[in-house]
Amino acid sequence: MATLTETTKKPKHHSSSPKRKTAAYKRKFAKVMREAYKGRLHSGKSGKKVTSAAQAKAIAHSEAMKAGKKKN
Repeated sequence: MATLTETTKKPKHHSSSPKRKTAAYKRKFAKVMREAYKGRLHSGKSGKKVTSAAQAKAIAHSEAMKAGKKKN
């Protein structure tokens, strides 16, 4: 007879390795983060200066994803 904890255990899944970042992604991310730390990064439509590190990282990731797209 199985105990309650043995029957409700979830199966273990192996996590896949994270996606590799392209060289273009890394370059663009670094460039945008440099702009942020020097105080020259502005947000999209409003054009306001970005002061939050989290917002700067999000913008850098977004722009780098566009730059790092692999062409098939």
